[in-house]
Amino acid sequence: MTTESAPVPRAAQATAVRSAASAVRPPRSGGDDAPAAQAAAGVRRRRAPAALMASDGLALGLAVVLVAPGPWPPVVLLLQVALQLLLHAYRGLYRTGLSPSVLAELPALTGLALVQWYVTAEALTTYDPRYSAGWTAPACAFGVQLLLGCCGRAAVHRVRLRSAARHPQSTLVIGDGQLADRVVAVLQEHTRYGMRPVGRVGATAAATDAPPDAEAGEAPLPVLASVQDASRAVIQNSVRHAVFTVPPESAPDGAELFALFAKHGCRVWLITDQESVARYRNGPRPDHVWGFAAHPLETGPHRPVAHRLKRAMDAVLAAVALVAAAPVMAACALAVRVCDGPGVVFRQERVGRNGRPFVLLKFRTLRADAHESATRWNVSEDRRMSVVGRTLRRTSLDELPQLWNVVRGDMSLVGPRPERPYFVQQFSRMHPGYRTRHRMPVGITGLAQVNGLRGDTSIEDRARFDNRYIETWSLWQDMCVLARTAGSVFRLGGS
Repeated sequence: MTTESAPVPRAAQATAVRSAASAVRPPRSGGDDAPAAQAAAGVRRRRAPAALMASDGLALGLAVVLVAPGPWPPVVLLLQVALQLLLHAYRGLYRTGLSPSVLAELPALTGLALVQWYVTAEALTTYDPRYSAGWTAPACAFGVQLLLGCCGRAAVHRVRLRSAARHPQSTLVIGDGQLADRVVAVLQEHTRYGMRPVGRVGATAAATDAPPDAEAGEAPLPVLASVQDASRAVIQNSVRHAVFTVPPESAPDGAELFALFAKHGCRVWLITDQESVARYRNGPRPDHVWGFAAHPLETGPHRPVAHRLKRAMDAVLAAVALVAAAPVMAACALAVRVCDGPGVVFRQERVGRNGRPFVLLKFRTLRADAHESATRWNVSEDRRMSVVGRTLRRTSLDELPQLWNVVRGDMSLVGPRPERPYFVQQFSRMHPGYRTRHRMPVGITGLAQVNGLRGDTSIEDRARFDNRYIETWSLWQDMCVLARTAGSVFRLGGS
């Protein structure tokens, strides 16, 4: 865990709540193997979409076998499977909700099956007119697929709900007041949602207040007053779900808590009865928890396909750049070795996406002790820097080894610049928008850098540009930033 992931708790709240280290409710299984529990939760999370895909594929296969007039060309069968996967994934039919219902999915399944079989019929006619059998066979196949698909999905949903009730996962509830109390009571009473509250995160809830579940024999939930307490609870209890009862931006320390849950791979939900959360309705079907509106909050990228393309582009371009820049890097390494002695590559801990630490690589331009390198802000004017070191910094050639960080996946070519844990902690306290810039993979260059915000410049301005980049991100914007970065290299814009 990095130092920036848990700010110091507020003294005024510490006296009003129990200590989270001793009060957080232990898991019922009695185990404390958090990594194993997280791995098992990840397997269960992937199992439901895989079962739905298998059920839909089986329904499609039986419809083709039972209704199709003779063997179909393999190309058409592949088209059928690919089209079904793409259409169902596009409509979110493989997402696992809290209250799945085949009746709610039926309109989407019907429309997509009609499109699928219409495209198949047209493809068959185009491929070979001999396979054209009118609309009777496709219509019957459509009906068989829809019937079998609904039956299969109903069975998958039933099995998943029973499994969730037998093995509920540890959950933290974030919020204060009666709304949070009711949500806690609902989750404890209705275990089919697969959540078992183990703690409350709130600033005003008093530890002596008895929650609604006390009469049912449940021990009162501990109240966690800070992000640090919540971090300990997530680790000790292998928390897999986090439930906000108000939008994260409206909750105390909401942004820090959201980043914490994303860092530990928790599923984050907004479960509320408020009417002012329409912008969170980001699914094909509304979901609910015993009448409370339930909205999944994305902890990953909102456009996963585009972000995978970004990662692929980063890996390819960085690998090509490493090969092309190999002679230059060899010359830089030799110059550093001859002028400044051994220790050519400088390694330093930086904070990446979602607060995860990684080791950043650079050519060494100044020999300093570990404490100085971790806590000193700017060394560009240090007189101990040699001519080689100053040249590398002015030309930004000292950052070429970071291409290996990009290939490894620690960084991206374009993104917010990573900073040291000490300064992340300091800047996050002074500038509210600084921590939110870790929503995106960090980069070698970024929108702030190409606008001249590097070195000893305004941190507030940098955070504003970084968040602007994240909110308006596109692959084209990355290409523009890379082009502007290449132009700035010739202007000796290093720091």
